[in-house]
Order: sequence, then C-alpha cells, then structure tokens
Amino acid sequence: MTADAILTLVVAILGGALRVGAPFLFVSLGECLTEKAGRINLGLEGVLVLSAMAAFGGAYLSGSAWVGVLVAMGAGAALATLHGVLCSLPRVNDVATGIALMLLGMGLAFYLGKPLIQPQAPQLPPIELGAWSSSSAIQAALRINPLVPLGAALAAALWWAFANTRHGLLVRMAGDSANATRALGYSVGGIRIAATAAGGMIAGLGGACLTLFYPGSWNEGISSGQGLIAVALVIFARWNPLRCVVAALLFGGAGAIGPALQSIGIGWGYHLFNIVPYVLTLVILVLSCRPGQLAAGSPGELSAR
Repeated sequence: MTADAILTLVVAILGGALRVGAPFLFVSLGECLTEKAGRINLGLEGVLVLSAMAAFGGAYLSGSAWVGVLVAMGAGAALATLHGVLCSLPRVNDVATGIALMLLGMGLAFYLGKPLIQPQAPQLPPIELGAWSSSSAIQAALRINPLVPLGAALAAALWWAFANTRHGLLVRMAGDSANATRALGYSVGGIRIAATAAGGMIAGLGGACLTLFYPGSWNEGISSGQGLIAVALVIFARWNPLRCVVAALLFGGAGAIGPALQSIGIGWGYHLFNIVPYVLTLVILVLSCRPGQLAAGSPGELSAR
C-alpha cells in the first residue's frame, strides 16, 4: 500500500467518523440528558426514524433543509414528550413504554413516509475541509455535516450546565434521588418530562443528519438500530456529554472502515466491516453491565431499578 493510499484511508476513516457518527452523537446526547433525570427512553429508535422521515418531508415540502431540521426536532420532541408523560403515570414501566413508543414511531414513519421514498429533498450544505488537497477522495471524505459543530457545542453546553447551573442540578437531583427532589418541593415528574422532551428534540437532530446529509435519502431501514446503540453509548460514556462525543466518533469510525477501504479499491470484507459497530455494542454491554456491579456515573434512580 502506497503512502498516498494510507493517507487517503486515514482521512476517509476520520471523515467517516464525523459523518457516520453524527446521528450517534445527537441520539446519545439526548439519551444522556434523559437518563440524567432518572428515566430511560428505549423509544429513541422510534424517535430517530420518525424525525428522519419528518426532516426529509419538511425539507421536501418547504424546499429548505433547515426547515426540515426544525421539523425533525419538533417530531422528536413530540414523541419523547409522549413517552415522558406516559412514564409519569402510576405503575408504568419505562422500558416497556419505550419499546411501545419505538414501535409507534417507526410505524408512523413508515406509514407517513411512503410517498417520500422516491423524491429528492434539499440537503444540508457541507462544510468543506478538504480544499487543501487535490485528491477528490480526500475532498469527498472531508465534506462535514454542518450539524456536527452544533453537536460538539451542545455536548460542551450540557456538560457545563450539569455542573454549574440550577436547572442542571435539578436534572441530576431528579436522577439521583427522587425523594430528595420532592423534599425540596420540586416535581420529579415535571423535571423528567421536560428532560425527556428535550432529549427527544436533540435526538431529532440525529434523524435530520440521516436524511438531509448522510446517506441523504429516506427509506424504511435508514437507522439500522442507531437509536438502540445510543443506550450502550451512554453507558460507555459514563453519562458524561463530553465522552458521548468520543463514543460517537469511535462508533462512527468503526462504521466508516468499510467505505474507507472501498475508497482505496479494497472491496473484500466490506459487509464484515459493517458489523463492527454492533460488535462494539456487545463488547461495551458485556464489560459495563456486570451482575452485582453498578456502572460508574450511573444516576442513582436508574441503579435502584
């Protein structure tokens, strides 16, 4: 392998990590916020698929990709709010409700999105980071999703807010001790509904990444389980928003290995490399979720269940 081929491969994997990891980043940040408040939302797969369809439909009907982004955020927030409200009812289980909402979100997306499979919608304008190279492969690899810097800024803002703001403290308190939160006169249910809704809105940005940038079209299998993988990402990140960025890049890079190899003419093992993110998910869950042990950083209310 020549030096140029190695450079192209490395740049392709790095660019692919940013491109493929964008949905992972937003969904994991949304789940991190939700779980910090003491609630699990396994329905994020449905949120991701529904917001992806909503983003594509909004962009197609309005002629603006940015309108599609706003529609995706609204769709994600709406479905997540439903999850939050249902889970606030007596004797309702978060996990069972999340699975039901996942099926509802996917069903709605598949039904409403049937007319959107063939049309093309406006796409988000890329940030061009490869202008320094004359290689078309490197230029293509370094076309960055404009939502990625927003995701990095959002991760930093969440990390800062959890440590330094009153609202961040209330979210953490609701997640660590519901009794202490009630004793101070705050509504645990209200905090968790708000955090779940905000988490769904953030996850909606991940759906917009799928249909308005990469792969840039709408079809029923577009998410490939990324909403569920996000739960493992949050565990891997130890409920730290900044670590969610690293985890998303890791999973994005794993998912980009196959296309990166193809970019330099290596086609063998392409489908094998496509399973790397799922293998990583299994490894993380096995290493992080050991019987009788609590994962470091886990909110107290989640550990008590």
